[in-house]
Amino acid sequence: MAGSPPCARAFQTILVSGPGGAVLAPLPFDPADIWGLRLVYHLAGKLNGMDWRGVPEEIRGDWALRLGPAWRRDCGLGAGDRVDVILALEGPQRAGLAQDIQAALEARPEASGFFDEIAQFYRTAYVKWIEATRRSPEKRAERIAMVVELLADRQKQRPAKPD
Repeated sequence: MAGSPPCARAFQTILVSGPGGAVLAPLPFDPADIWGLRLVYHLAGKLNGMDWRGVPEEIRGDWALRLGPAWRRDCGLGAGDRVDVILALEGPQRAGLAQDIQAALEARPEASGFFDEIAQFYRTAYVKWIEATRRSPEKRAERIAMVVELLADRQKQRPAKPD
């Protein structure tokens, strides 16, 4: 499908009824096969041209997107409908980061693993904070080291400065 983001997956699926009255969009693949093994896959994309974001779930051994009732109502979709889907990992990914940030994360697997787990909002905030130091290599190195330590300690964001 035209206009797909890098590492995006495009496919068609038929919506099905799921547990507890849910409506699911089955994935024809295991997310680990496409985006590598992660604890959580924060995805964004489109279903029949309508924006969707969330986390796929493993249900009865298969992967699917849970489509909420309000989203389905607004999109006019329900079980039995065929949909065109485009999905990609949401937010900044390690492969797209500056080389110095990538290298620092690769040196600390626990930090890089946690970076992959947290929502794009937190990843974006960390990257923007580091990138704000482009003109000061020393400050940039300090911030990269601090972010890697925070991620290794499983901190989603920097602590607030005391008043």
